[in-house]
Amino acid sequence: MTEIKVAASLDLRGVMCPINFVKTKLKLESMDAGEVLEIVLDSGEPIQNVPKSIKDEGHKIVEVKKEDGFFRLKIQKS
Repeated sequence: MTEIKVAASLDLRGVMCPINFVKTKLKLESMDAGEVLEIVLDSGEPIQNVPKSIKDEGHKIVEVKKEDGFFRLKIQKS
């Protein structure tokens, strides 16, 4: 399996909904199509809501990894 090249990352642990989605969306807007953004989210509402909202915006979730108490997502900008 090839490593996914990450162009940018955001650590959003401790950031409440919907601010974590807004920060993710703003970061994606500054990136080129096809680039990958890695974000770190808390469990609970953030991991339940942000991936769905990102998909609704037309972007692709290319990887979700559960780590110790949080999640690491890789999002490819559409």
